[in-house]
Amino acid sequence: MEKGLQGLNYTMEHIGSTSVPNLDAKPIIDIDIIFDNQEDFEKIKGALLKMGYYHNGNQGIKDRDVFKRNAGRTNEILDNIKHHLYVCPADSKALERHILFRNFLRKNDWARLKYQQMKYELAEKANQDKKIYAELKELNVNDFIDSMLEK
Repeated sequence: MEKGLQGLNYTMEHIGSTSVPNLDAKPIIDIDIIFDNQEDFEKIKGALLKMGYYHNGNQGIKDRDVFKRNAGRTNEILDNIKHHLYVCPADSKALERHILFRNFLRKNDWARLKYQQMKYELAEKANQDKKIYAELKELNVNDFIDSMLEK
């Protein structure tokens, strides 16, 4: 991915459960690409489109654009590493939330364990149905994150 973005003005953050040591997680890497201004976004978007991604809008979250792999294009590495790719402005609240929560879980074992337990309970409620799990997680995780970030 870095090769396709070479020469552009951006930074990258590994976020999500796989970015927290000792936190059980699905094997999906969450990545935030961060830019400073709209011109940078357009250049990043263009490069991602050339790499075989498509822009999937913000999916209801302000200042966090989602990019997904285009089934018509192939890349040996990008197609074999499951990942979620987000592009955010540096002043994005969604980005800030991702980083604050990741860092909080990295520094607080009790919070990491509590979050992990919550995810297991949600998976059990969902009876291993990925769609139901995602819906339950969306409903419950936001409240959990808010309560953790208040601490």
